[in-house]
Amino acid sequence: MIQETLRSALVDAASVVGVTPPAEITLERPANTDHGDWSTNLAMVTSKQFDGSPRDLAQALVAALQAASVEHVEAIEIAGPGFINFRVTDAWLYDVLIRTHELGVDGFGRTTAGVGTTVNVEFVSANPTGPLHAGHGRGAIYGDAVAALLEATGHTVVRENYINDRGVQMQTYAASLAARAAGDEPPEGGYMGQYISDWAADLPADTDVLEWGYARALQDHREVLGELGIEFDVWFSERSLVESGAIEAALQTLREREMVYDADDAVWLRSTDFGDDKDRVLVKNDGEFTYLTPDVAYHADKFSRADQLINVWGADHHGYIARMKAAMAALGNDPDALDVRVTQMVRLMRDGEEVKMGKRIGNIVELRDVVDEVGADATRFTYLLQSVDSQQTFDLALAASAKMENPVHSTQYAHARLCRIAAKSAEAGLMRGEVADADLSLLVLDRELEILRVLFGAESIVELAAQERAPHRLVNWVRELASAVNSWYQDDECRVLAEGNSPELVQARLQLVEAARIGLAAGLGILGVSAPESMWTDE
Repeated sequence: MIQETLRSALVDAASVVGVTPPAEITLERPANTDHGDWSTNLAMVTSKQFDGSPRDLAQALVAALQAASVEHVEAIEIAGPGFINFRVTDAWLYDVLIRTHELGVDGFGRTTAGVGTTVNVEFVSANPTGPLHAGHGRGAIYGDAVAALLEATGHTVVRENYINDRGVQMQTYAASLAARAAGDEPPEGGYMGQYISDWAADLPADTDVLEWGYARALQDHREVLGELGIEFDVWFSERSLVESGAIEAALQTLREREMVYDADDAVWLRSTDFGDDKDRVLVKNDGEFTYLTPDVAYHADKFSRADQLINVWGADHHGYIARMKAAMAALGNDPDALDVRVTQMVRLMRDGEEVKMGKRIGNIVELRDVVDEVGADATRFTYLLQSVDSQQTFDLALAASAKMENPVHSTQYAHARLCRIAAKSAEAGLMRGEVADADLSLLVLDRELEILRVLFGAESIVELAAQERAPHRLVNWVRELASAVNSWYQDDECRVLAEGNSPELVQARLQLVEAARIGLAAGLGILGVSAPESMWTDE
């Protein structure tokens, strides 16, 4: 790849002028292409070893580079205080195509940056008091995509769902089911959704209503998440913390570390010592745990199983972050190893009207309804279009449409187009050969080279998306590649099977088709979205 070529040449040039480069020489793509294709700050970071200014060192390095005649480099320039800018020929993009073929769908875009690090990603974690609603979908799909990005960068990942299966909400849920089963209205503050009536109709006589309702809700959660391709490694029960004594053990650890104190017949966490705005009660004066206490024990357990924790919480939990980080610090864990991502609200639209969502009212929009209406692929892709820290409008009609303005359709359609080209070529007796035997220098059109430029950026985008916990960055990249493919497809000059094309040009373009297909399939695969081989479109 071109980066390795440039780094190797820079190491040699540094040796010529008598400076020692850092272990990793920085190479970046300038935002403004007028500044070249690649840029390095090597002269500035090593100038203290040189008798002269950084710009003087840059001039010496450029002289050594020019004398060496670096492959693919057509011009080297100095900018500002000592940046070295390279302009390279398009030939390096052929290496991108070859490497894409070598990696294949399973390897393309993937790196080993996170090897040796275990990350626990906790998401969904909804109360088992009813079906998952459309609002849960954003956090569910986001958490699964973050986990996939971490896996794509070499991390060992544990997907975990925390089941809030104790407390007042469970009692209220059971009472609501029992009331509906008896033909009565749910109690004040109870759950009013239609699902309560539907599930109550199946409630067996003489059964433990709470346990039956608990199992019924979990079954529903598992089913709809399974339709979206989301599988958890761990379903962690809050009850188990009580049964195992984990809560008392965490409290004892805090007491031994002198991180709790007794006041007003309650037990308090010294959370202000770690940046919280006030100390927090862990055990109330009636002996009951607060909402925080089981969570402290739960996170202590997770830290015993992973190097880093990622929590995906709803917008209403933003104020809870500081106290949880304070509790982890009080237990002796690194609070920075706990990364909490808060999802913002989703505005769901149908027929131009906003659809309200709420589990306790009758007009709940179940996540299952969204999947049934637009499909699993469109559901996943649409939820991932934007950063989760921004509010989102989910247009059900657009997501379900077979139109090119539908992002998931246009992206998948690009893949299907590439598959169709390959199939038509095979039908014509023009099979794609080995990439090593193709004359890739025949790929000279701007739209052809643009596809390769987009392919080149995959690894850095996947790593950045994983580091920032930002799946939308990969979505943007996949859409950029699909747009490049669709533009190329619609350009008559780029046709693979055009009359008059030489066999060599057909082969080169078939190699490009396969490389683009690999990129789209790999990117969509990480996002948990399928790459269909055939599709129809309204257009």
